[in-house]
Amino acid sequence: MSIQDLFKEKTVLSYEVFPPKKQAKNPSSIYKTLDVLKDLNPDAISVTYGALGAKNNTETFKIAKTIKDYGVESIVHLPGIELTKADVLEKLDQLKALNLHNILALRGDLPEGDFTPGDFRYASDLISFIKENGDFNITAACYPEGHVDSPNIVEDIKNLRIKVESGVDHLITQLFLNNDHFYRFRERCALAGINVPIEAGIMPVTNKRQIEKMTSLCGVELPEKFIKVMNRYEDDPIAMRDAGIAYAIDQIVDLVTQGVDGIHLYTMNNPYIAKRIFEATHNLIDHRAKVIANKNLPKVAQI
Repeated sequence: MSIQDLFKEKTVLSYEVFPPKKQAKNPSSIYKTLDVLKDLNPDAISVTYGALGAKNNTETFKIAKTIKDYGVESIVHLPGIELTKADVLEKLDQLKALNLHNILALRGDLPEGDFTPGDFRYASDLISFIKENGDFNITAACYPEGHVDSPNIVEDIKNLRIKVESGVDHLITQLFLNNDHFYRFRERCALAGINVPIEAGIMPVTNKRQIEKMTSLCGVELPEKFIKVMNRYEDDPIAMRDAGIAYAIDQIVDLVTQGVDGIHLYTMNNPYIAKRIFEATHNLIDHRAKVIANKNLPKVAQI
């Protein structure tokens, strides 16, 4: 069953990992992370390009193949900003050979300094090209608070509709810390005729400096409640970790209760945090699938 079909039957749960940096002390640790994640009932695990650059896919594809071999669907991130059409065709052939059928098609972050742009100015250009050259399930990114490069939320939704109409099967949001932004975004999508499933991207926050840097780059609001959590526990790493986990759990409970299509957990390659969140939320996430299964059971004749 394809990922997009799963949305009809359950609240989808997926995780994100990234390839270790070249200078990582223990680059094989990613596989220890995957050993834990595969047992946390994932419908899919996505693999980013990390810090390796848009043209370096060796580790990304290798990790994605390992995930597939575990019996879990893998989603390969593919940023197009520096890629030519020939580059993408080569990568599509590699993915086909590895039996990998899910791609998260992205524009990609603009590199610092001078760089040679490829053939894909926007993610929609890359998506159209992939659809024309292979039978892939295509995921795309979306931004509940608007993309930092968009002049306003209206233009961002217009551009998202163009992206979806280019061939997107489902969407994953950028992280957000205020669920109200997600609900307003979901309403705007419905009004704009964007009707593909939308997974909510949740990032458990365990480091104040890291999240402040990330949210400033992405234009994400830091809610007052969240700021109070960071300020109270920033000098106690264990307490900050536990508070970040609790905050993410609260977000997920609220989202699932409000009928979110799926949850995409940005694990930051930390299996402990992912496991804690799974243990606290998996019964809730599984509830919809159980309800649908019960509806489909044959009725027993009453005597």
